Parts: sequence; C-alpha cells; structure tokens
Amino acid sequence: MFKKILIANRGEIACRVIKTARKMGIKTVAVYSDADRDALHVEMADEAVHLGPPPAAQSYLLMDRIIAACKATGAQAVHPGYGFLSEREAFPTELEKNGIVFIGPNAKAIAAMGDKIESKKAAAAAKVSTVPGYMGEISDAKHAVKIADEIGYPVMIKASAGGGGKGMRIAYNAKEAEEGFQLARSEAKSSFGDDRCFVEKFIENPRHIEIQVLGDKHGNVVYLGERECSIQRRNQKVLEEAPSPLLDEKTRKAMGEQAVALSKAVGYDSAGTVEFVAGQDRSFFFLEMNTRLQVEHPVTELVTGIDLVEQMIRVAAGEKLPFKQSDIKLKGWAVESRVYAEDPYRNFLPSIGRLVKYRPAAEKTEAGVTVRNDTGVFEGGEISMYYDPMIAKLVTHAATREAAIDAQAEALDAFYIDGIQHNIPFLSAVMQHPRWRSGKLSTGFIKEEFPEGFKPIEPKGEDLNVLAAVAAVIDHLGNERRRAITHQMTGKSVTFAKRRVVRVGDTTVSLDVAGEVPGPYAVSLLDAKGNAATTVEVASDWWPGQPVWSGTVGGKHASLLVRPIPNGFSLAYRGIQAPVYVYTEREAQLAALMPVKVGADMSKFLLCPMPGLVKSISVAEGDEVKAGDTLAIVEAMKMENVLRAERDGKVKTIAAKPGDSLAVDAVIIEFA
Repeated sequence: MFKKILIANRGEIACRVIKTARKMGIKTVAVYSDADRDALHVEMADEAVHLGPPPAAQSYLLMDRIIAACKATGAQAVHPGYGFLSEREAFPTELEKNGIVFIGPNAKAIAAMGDKIESKKAAAAAKVSTVPGYMGEISDAKHAVKIADEIGYPVMIKASAGGGGKGMRIAYNAKEAEEGFQLARSEAKSSFGDDRCFVEKFIENPRHIEIQVLGDKHGNVVYLGERECSIQRRNQKVLEEAPSPLLDEKTRKAMGEQAVALSKAVGYDSAGTVEFVAGQDRSFFFLEMNTRLQVEHPVTELVTGIDLVEQMIRVAAGEKLPFKQSDIKLKGWAVESRVYAEDPYRNFLPSIGRLVKYRPAAEKTEAGVTVRNDTGVFEGGEISMYYDPMIAKLVTHAATREAAIDAQAEALDAFYIDGIQHNIPFLSAVMQHPRWRSGKLSTGFIKEEFPEGFKPIEPKGEDLNVLAAVAAVIDHLGNERRRAITHQMTGKSVTFAKRRVVRVGDTTVSLDVAGEVPGPYAVSLLDAKGNAATTVEVASDWWPGQPVWSGTVGGKHASLLVRPIPNGFSLAYRGIQAPVYVYTEREAQLAALMPVKVGADMSKFLLCPMPGLVKSISVAEGDEVKAGDTLAIVEAMKMENVLRAERDGKVKTIAAKPGDSLAVDAVIIEFA
C-alpha cells in the first residue's frame, strides 16, 4: 500500500480524498494556486505544494508541476479527484513515465471511454443502445447547424472532453444550434483545453440515470446500483439520489450488466460511471462514461456501505476487489443537495466573496438517519471567481425515500451561510415540492416547475404560522434578556401573557404568548375578533445570538435561520426567506402609517448580474436592439453567461469593454 499520495485537485473533493487516506494511514500532499493558499484542503493535508496563479490553466492543469510536486514530496501516487486532469489520457501516461501511480483507470480506458465521441463508438461496437447523433469532429458552427438539421431538433451540443455541465447546450432551432456550438466550444476550450464538440438527439422528457461501476486490475468489474440525477439546471446536476424511484429490479439489472459489459470491453480498472438517458417507460440509452469519481458518489457510498475512494486507492495499489456482484446490496435511500454560491433569485448567477458565516448542519448518525456534509470551505474563507461555485454537498440517508427527503429538508433548514448568496432557499423549496416528493421526475423539472425562474415564496398556511409563532417567542426572549441586563428582573421564573402583532411578508397575524421562561410557550393565533383560533406549543433551548433556532412547534420539529433586523427578524424556513416584524399593538398602528420606500428605476441600464470577466460586447453605441438580442457575454466561475435585451431599445452608451473585470451591478450598457 502507498505511504503517501498527492491529490491533484482542490475544494471539497480534495478534502474528501484526504479523509479516506487519513483513515487508511496514508499521508497526503495537497497542491494549490495563489487563490487557494489558505484553502481547507491545504490545511488538512500533511504537506502542500504551490502550483501557480489562480487560473486553472496556469496551475491545476499543469502536469509537469504536479509531477515535480510528487518528486519533491515523495508521493507515490496521485488521486485526480474530478474535473481538471482526471479524464486526460496524457496524465496517467506521464505519471507512469515518472514512476508514479495514477489512482484511476488506465490510459487506454480513458481514451476509449473518457472521450465522449470515442465512448459512443465503443458503445455502438459493443451493441449498447445509444442516442442518435453525429460522432465525427465538427469543423465550425455552420457544420454544426447542418448536422443538427439532419438529426432533427431538439439537439444537444456537448464538449467531447467535458463534464460538470460545462461546454453543453440544447438547441431547438438553427439559430440556437449556431450560437450554442460557439459557446460550447469556447467553454470547452477554457475549461478542458479541448474544444471538440459533438451533436446528438436530445430526448424530450428524459430522466438521467447513471450506473456506478468499480473494476480492478485482475479483470473483475461490478456495478453498485444506480443514481438518479434528473434535477438539473443548465445541464448541471443539482440534486441526486440513490436508488432511482423509476427503476425496478429488472431494469436495474439490465442497465448494470450493460455497464459492466462495456467496462470490461475496454479493460476498465477503477471507479467510473456509465450514464444513461431513460424514458418514463424505463427504456434507456447509453449517454457517456465518466472515467473518474463522480461528484455525487456519496449517495452510492451510503446505500452500499462501500467507500469508493478507498477502493480506488486499493485497486491502484494492485489489490483485488474484496466483493462480488452478489455481495452488493442496496440499503435504504440517500439524497444529495449541491450547495452552490449562486443567487437563486437572480437566475442562479454566481456569487463570490467571503463566507462571513458558515455553519452547516451537524454531521451525525442518529435514529436510523445519517447526515453527511462534504465541503471544502470554512468560515472566513473566500469563494473565488476562478473555480466551480460549489460550497458543499449535503447528503442524508434513511430507511425510505420519504424519510431521506425529510431529513434533507431539516438539514437544509439548519444550514447557515452569510456573506454571499447561495441556493439553499431553492433546494429547500424543491424538498417540499409535490412532484419531487412523488418521484415523477425529468431533466426538465426545474424549467417546467419554475418557468419564470425561482421567486421568493410567499409564506402561507402552516408555514406562516410557524414563522409568526417562532418570531414572537424570539422577540420575548430578547426582551427578557434586555430586562435582565438592566436589572429589571429578579432572576426568577416569570409568568407572562403578551399580545403581539406579527407581520410576515404582507400578512399580519395577532397572537398571544403565554408561559414561563425558558418555556415551553403557548402561542395562540387570534381571529378577527381577538379570540384564539389556534394554539400551538413552542419549545426550544435557543437563546438570542444563535444563528439557528431549533425546536418544536405544535409537536413538529423545526429549524429556522435567524438574522436580526429592526423591529423583527429575517427568518428562513422550508425555502421561505421573509422579514418578520414583531410589534406591540400600538407599534403596529404606527408602523402601518410609515411610507413604503421605492427603489431607483434602473430599467434603462444593463447591469452586470455577477462579478465576472467581460468576454464580448455584441452591440455598439447607437444600435437598435430587439428583446432577446445578445448584448454581452460575461464569464464567471468557468461559465459563459449570455446577457440579452429584456425589451426593444437603443444603445446610448457602453460603459465596459472586453477584458474588464466587473463587480455585481456594475453598469455595462445604458439605453436611451
């Protein structure tokens, strides 16, 4: 077994590999760029080696520097994580030349399956059902349009060396095919150093299901069940689960055996994923193979009990798989949410900056429920514009799908982040969505269920009552604390009855709170006549200053994020983020007389929606533009974002130029 390995990656996956290596008694070496000098993976590793400037092309993608780091530290093997060099055929080849072991598949397998064009050819040769498409090289955008016309719309344009949703576009007509090809090729070049793309038929209303395979260097290959990754945005997976609510045992076996046959045909000898697009009728077609560890591997680990990173390391060291196919049993259900640094209320645009507060839900295994958080950040750290915006992967496991989803919802409610925008409100909202909970999924879920984008959820019903009741109790505890500081109390338990008027969003609730400090309290929600319509018991050991209120409301457990604001609190619960104001009856009368502030009219400006780099400006001063016309392209976190005109207009001035680094809300274009 290896004594020391180097992890040629960063962020949460580098931390994940370090944890397993530490468990196995293997020392680790981290590598880092200037932007990651103080990163968590650098702190966790036994040693760390500097690679270069922040851009990946000048640091994490430089094989010679990684090999030099191995030689300088005595690392015997390299784990590539995912992304960066993980699917580069040249990387294991160069490592082997220098006497260093690659913790991943052999170079020939990567060449056969890692390249999406070659993998489809190999799958077709192995008589695996594949999606109709053009597998040859595409010379330019016009060639791409010609191919798309022949296949029939809609089509998917994909980077051959791609992954993680980069270099991928769906086109429903010739114009979109031309623009999509250019964008996909540009993203592929900057992300993978390879601008080759291919075109295939896009299956409508599909489900994305993948089979985890694991092979060794002795010809053994097994499949470890499936994962469903149908909840996607911009072709980037957002939620994953194992197993799939679609598959039955017969289909699972057929997909698994096909994945194993394909892996054996190319001599696959590590962890890998064979991806399929599936119809609602359980028909399936080979999509591609990712010759690396997947981002969503934790859900497979939790339902199988197998540490995939450990097995990758053991296989690379020459060991045989310690189990046969008949030994693989799926137990329970696991759900994973990808927590991203992005603003769900602004079309999920990237958000960068300092993590002023970072308090994830506690990792634990309790009463048959496991909560796991794979992360590569820490409180006080920076979210950089140079890399993927993932903050963490929150994973829950329980006996049933419903229980795993409930555990995920509760863990998301307890996940506290401040300083940047994040997608937890969206993830929490999906956990409550009837279609998600019923398992009636497709890759179009987000587009279909949130056609106008994700909007703030209006508090109502039971959720509104929870927000009002908890806010009233929090307000009381704050008052008690202030009275104690000013010596207005004797320190004894106090029985009280307080009437409050609570405004939750646009709804006003009158209630009475009764009980003894520190609780529990009886909160009575009043009707229009001032009579108690509903009374719930609120119990918690929360005290002012804690960012997460956790307790029970009406006997049901609840966790709410708490941020103080004037006259109340900003509360987050079940995807709802709302200001909740708590008044005395007289304060409520006066508050109703206050004028409402109106924001400035910025409709005549194109503002930069995220911190990023201006790649191009598509208009000139004096140009007439139509709604939907491309105005500019801004790159952030390895993604190129097209900014389009929201309405017809005329360009008055252009305030930015290609190459400019802009802050959020910086003016790019002013319209007449």
